Amino acid sequence: MITWMQKHKKYLIITIWISTIAFVGAGFVGWGQYSYGDKAGSVAKVGSIEISMGELQKSYSSLYTQYSQMFQGEFDEEKAKSFGLKSQALNQLTQQALVLNLAKSYNLEVSDAELLNEIRTQDYFLKNGVFDKELYKEILLRNNLSIKEYEAGLKKELLIRKTLKLLPIEAKESEIKILDTAISIADKINYKVLDTKIINIDTSDEFLKPFWESKKNNFMTEISYDLKFIKQAKISKEYDDATLTQYYNENKTSFKDSEGKILSLDAAKDKIKAELDAKETKKEALKTYVTYKKGQAEGVEIQTLTISPTKNPFGIDAFEVISKLTLTAPFSKPIMVGEDYFTFELVKINQPKAKSYEEAKNNVIYLYIDEQKKAKLLELAKNSFATFNGITTDFITGNDYNTITDLAGEEAKEFLSMLFTTQNKRGFFTLESGNVVMYNVLEQKLLNNTNTDQNNQIVRLKSAMFSEGLIKNLQNKYKTEIFIQGL
Repeated sequence: MITWMQKHKKYLIITIWISTIAFVGAGFVGWGQYSYGDKAGSVAKVGSIEISMGELQKSYSSLYTQYSQMFQGEFDEEKAKSFGLKSQALNQLTQQALVLNLAKSYNLEVSDAELLNEIRTQDYFLKNGVFDKELYKEILLRNNLSIKEYEAGLKKELLIRKTLKLLPIEAKESEIKILDTAISIADKINYKVLDTKIINIDTSDEFLKPFWESKKNNFMTEISYDLKFIKQAKISKEYDDATLTQYYNENKTSFKDSEGKILSLDAAKDKIKAELDAKETKKEALKTYVTYKKGQAEGVEIQTLTISPTKNPFGIDAFEVISKLTLTAPFSKPIMVGEDYFTFELVKINQPKAKSYEEAKNNVIYLYIDEQKKAKLLELAKNSFATFNGITTDFITGNDYNTITDLAGEEAKEFLSMLFTTQNKRGFFTLESGNVVMYNVLEQKLLNNTNTDQNNQIVRLKSAMFSEGLIKNLQNKYKTEIFIQGL
């Protein structure tokens, strides 16, 4: 029994069917030209849900990044083609669209409050543990995503989650007992960790430059914009009491203290003056903008500057406006930056291009060292895993990662996860960190343990199986049309 279960551990891995539409940090990978059918505006239609080319490109890009990480950077367009990555990307989107059709049939929606709560709890938008709006904008900008685009995608993801939660799945007692048996399999192993720190790499130009040549399209300059701009500095004026009182009476509900109580006129005077100054500054900036656009702004100082996402003194909001300017519509209306207003004129768009060797060298060297260390460590493992002698453990299960003390906690979890899903008695694993662990399974036995989390694990496994059946059922219910060829 133990031997059979050891050989078939891979079938006991708990998996979750996750529908991910919105993503950050995946980068972008395009794939050239395709021919279309009658509907060039979309690449597919599932039921009443249309799938756009933009969604397909992002799905492909996300998958490409995941595979690239799995293959430790050794993944290119040829490999992507052989894996049918484009078809995978479209299939992922059509499956998501099937669930969205189901949600639509139940009149399910995601509220703005639910969306905001999800955004505010996502780790990559937190600064010192608190949601940071400027960080949120900056991360989306760096990933070529508008706020509207990102939030629309995230709403779809939340709607898919909500829909699947309507279909509860429970674990049976007999299933819990089976899982208890499976996770009680224990191995006594001999293992040895090969750390990347033991490998030294020659980073002279003789080795580094050919590496850069093979990957130079991965090291691109930022997009940048050559600008002309005029600045309208803050105008400060004196206002009589009648003006201040009138403005206060018209806008008093916007002047509140920290407890939400409306401030008195005297307490609000500084804020009133600041708002009146801002209105006067904007009014003057708009006058100058009109004359500048007509080429009649005599006596106005025109400055020039080139900005990029990382070299931008005007802030995220201004950059977003500038990035949408075109050479046929190059002028922006006045934009407030601090207490001043700026009007921009786009002169030139500098598209990303491959960096020279010297420009890219500081980035190349880290990637080169990382790849070379992994390659050399892998070679060392291949030559020694059959004869190595390392540390011998007691009988351990997949949950006993704390006993693997010469690996960090996450590394130990990763190692045991792979160990208890392999069919090989002796071998080695490459961890995400690049470190390699060689192992030799010496003995096996069945422990008398009870898993305290077996119910959740069975539910996750059954959810994966249920999701597969759900998709097949929805495919029969909702028609899928593909308008793109060449996948």
